Amino acid sequence: MQQRPPASAASEPGGLVTEQLRRGVRLLDLVMLGAGTAIGAAIFTVLGPAAKVGGSGILITTLLAALPMVLFALVYAWLASTAPMTAASYEWQRRFTHPALAFAIVWMRVLANAVVMIVYGLTLTNYLSKVIDLPAKPVMLAFFTALFVLNYVGVAVAARAQTVLMLLLLAVLAIFVGSAGPHLQPQLFVEAFGGGWLPIVAALPLMIQLFLGIETATEVGEEVEDAQRVIPLGVAGALALTVVVYLSVAFAALSLIGPAALGASKAPLLDAAKAAMGPWATPLIVAAATLALSKSMNATFLVFSRFLFAMGRAGSLPAVLGRIHPRFGTPHIATIAAFACSCVALLLPSSLLFLLLAVSVPTM
Repeated sequence: MQQRPPASAASEPGGLVTEQLRRGVRLLDLVMLGAGTAIGAAIFTVLGPAAKVGGSGILITTLLAALPMVLFALVYAWLASTAPMTAASYEWQRRFTHPALAFAIVWMRVLANAVVMIVYGLTLTNYLSKVIDLPAKPVMLAFFTALFVLNYVGVAVAARAQTVLMLLLLAVLAIFVGSAGPHLQPQLFVEAFGGGWLPIVAALPLMIQLFLGIETATEVGEEVEDAQRVIPLGVAGALALTVVVYLSVAFAALSLIGPAALGASKAPLLDAAKAAMGPWATPLIVAAATLALSKSMNATFLVFSRFLFAMGRAGSLPAVLGRIHPRFGTPHIATIAAFACSCVALLLPSSLLFLLLAVSVPTM
């Protein structure tokens, strides 16, 4: 009986195994990949609208918003422990539901990834322009090229870069939270219930989006060392870290300027930082935004290339996308394709970009 090649192997027609994806992702990398995808640009803007609706109740809303992700995390952790796969959200649907459904959903996510790369890039250059005037598209192209190189030469390199960026972001956010230390108001947790449950629940739709992306830790299953044990721990660690970060940042911001001012602010985190740090607030928040967006782009690019690789390997897209680099153990053709798609998206008009993103939202 002919034995089927392992899931991490690329094969030529006839079943000849050629190369395998290299296992270079560790537990810390997985935690930073999942949490790093969730803790992105939204943290700098969503606290304002949420506070306008929920007041200090957003402290409770943050905890409630994490509950659905606990259920998702349990499901993803169980699936990852039994069937760790690269591009898991495609492979699981392809194998356990129907290939056509998997293709339709993940193809929309592929389009969304290309658009999200541009949105992240534009937001990043907007933040950088607060410090130095830079041409948007050349800077975005430079970032895309750097991400391409990192992901081409090895998943371990891309994963370590993600870890470093995330640790730096945590350090910057810790400075912000620490600056609020003398102003922290524990009574806010009591006042959170002052308006009843309605404001708390009303802010949920805004706060739930902060946790989207934690499942990214499952998308590199075949590239994780001891995947069946490490991936569930990585998903749990990513969720726990995300809750701690959001709760700490929200508590600090509310303590510094109060729910009314936070709700009225167009740049809530920046205004809160200014209350404690004065002129140092702008470079701090710009640094935090740059780190947050850079790691979100890295995680998006990593998953983007894995979707293309898995679809090529399964025959849903040209088989060349399923090839693996003989030296680096990366899906190099799919990585080149993801880079090319991101560059092409740079040329699209903004109206079309946001239309594609809106159409793809239900699959994300």
